[in-house]
Amino acid sequence: MNKLLVKLYVPLIEKEYDIFIPINKSIKNIIYLIGKAIYELTSGEYPLNYSTKLINKDTGYIYSLESTPKDEKILNGTNLIIL
Repeated sequence: MNKLLVKLYVPLIEKEYDIFIPINKSIKNIIYLIGKAIYELTSGEYPLNYSTKLINKDTGYIYSLESTPKDEKILNGTNLIIL
């Protein structure tokens, strides 16, 4: 398994997505990929932003940009927020 299925909430556009994220990429890289995908899905409604953070929706924990989902113990079904 190289991917995890997570639930992502995007408060800026008030939408929620079920997405697959790679387990061995850095959180920084994953944020970039998610931002680019949401930007394209919303036809530019979601602006690309380089100071975005990935947060655990249940605990409020802010994930380190240099770590990976594997390092942070993100599991299938984890609820995330992108801010």
